[in-house]
Amino acid sequence: MEGVDYDETFAPVAPNGVNQNSACPSMSAQFQTLSDGCKDCLLKWALYGLKQAPRAWYDRLIQYLVSHWFTRGKADQTLFIKKEDGELMVAQVYVDDIIFGSTKDELAHGFSKLMQAEFEMSMIGELTHFLGLQIRQQDSSIFLSQSKYAQNLVKKFGLESASSVKTPMSSNVKLIIDLLGKSVDPPLYRSMIGSLLYLTASRPDISYSVGVCARYQANPKKSHMTVLKRIIKYVKTTAEFGVWYSKDTNGVLAGYSDADWASNANDRKSTSGGCFYVGNNLVS
Repeated sequence: MEGVDYDETFAPVAPNGVNQNSACPSMSAQFQTLSDGCKDCLLKWALYGLKQAPRAWYDRLIQYLVSHWFTRGKADQTLFIKKEDGELMVAQVYVDDIIFGSTKDELAHGFSKLMQAEFEMSMIGELTHFLGLQIRQQDSSIFLSQSKYAQNLVKKFGLESASSVKTPMSSNVKLIIDLLGKSVDPPLYRSMIGSLLYLTASRPDISYSVGVCARYQANPKKSHMTVLKRIIKYVKTTAEFGVWYSKDTNGVLAGYSDADWASNANDRKSTSGGCFYVGNNLVS
């Protein structure tokens, strides 16, 4: 609305990270994608001409899905869930694309017809790529990876011919503020951090190491850059790694946590971390 929120830009975007795929392990039907082509005249003008277009589209979509017995997620409000006769149907909205899947094929096909009856949408088919993620669907499992993104990341920072390493960070290295160290280019350092942070969507094995290096973006030194480059060398060695979700599992939620007492060399603060599984599958 002009004069109220006209300067705000809005688009429905799912949270990044492994947890957004928590429904994947139990899906028997393949995940597929709907992409918006165009809509009725009012929304078409809104989508392609006005600043408030994405909000207008999303409000219309919410009303339509809720009227057809979908429940909107509380933690992730771009996730819509429908339960019917013990079966599950999920739809994830990302701007004007929708990823959907179900534990029953008929529900997935019905959702496709439901959306195409109301909106002009094209059916892209089985989900294989999305926002840099590569999705490999099999009868017994789903595998998520970012191998192409990882390979391009290594090339982007000129480390494709660097020696390989087996771990993202040496257990003997303790990073400090290092005020007397040689300074390095801050924009380059931040670019490397940002690129690696996006990779953590399917690579929880580098999350801690990248997080440690991210603490020194304000004034990065050569010692920090050396550790950061090691992470990228590790990514080069393990570009095909990803997250695997097994269908043959159970619904038991289990959480694990640990803490490294007073491990921060600068202020002696402790570092804690945790992970959560649904059955055999890492979800957060």
